[in-house]
Amino acid sequence: MTASVRTARPAIAGAALACVAALTAACGSVTPGASSTPAPATTTPAATGGGAAPCPTRSLGLKPGLAQGAAGSTYQVIDFTNISNVTCTLYGYPGVSLAGGHPVTQVGLAAAEDPTTPRKLVTLAPGQVANALLRIVDALNYPPSKCGPVKTQWIQVYPPNQTTPVFVAYSTTGCSKPVRILTVSTVKPGSGG
Repeated sequence: MTASVRTARPAIAGAALACVAALTAACGSVTPGASSTPAPATTTPAATGGGAAPCPTRSLGLKPGLAQGAAGSTYQVIDFTNISNVTCTLYGYPGVSLAGGHPVTQVGLAAAEDPTTPRKLVTLAPGQVANALLRIVDALNYPPSKCGPVKTQWIQVYPPNQTTPVFVAYSTTGCSKPVRILTVSTVKPGSGG
């Protein structure tokens, strides 16, 4: 045997053992028969990754959460529930707009991103919930000639980093002209309150 073959075999064996150890650690973190009460979603800085894939639209159930009116605006929570049987992640802002008509189409401008809360990776185990806060300025605050008020029946939501929307039933008045009446926060763990 040459010296290079003698040194290569232990290195390959060590790498194989490291891979087996990593897989064992990952599999060992799953707890069969865990409590049926969902634990709160967790956040980690995006740089750590966490290993779970982004939540595809089909893995999320969306619904309106709490809402509150204040000073010519409504603040509407949008809850994202992981309805799959696999842990996944959300990171950043959802794409949000109002929609209406037949066929359903977007009405007005999409929501601006509210930079108040920094982006964090939110990990959702099956059944866990995350939320984003949507501010909807009353379209009737603007002159009709500037706004072009239109009745809407939906909030169109693209989960963060996804290209397929979900339509959440929600009746309001939007602006058909380019007036920005929507602002959305980054996704955070838990249901909004």
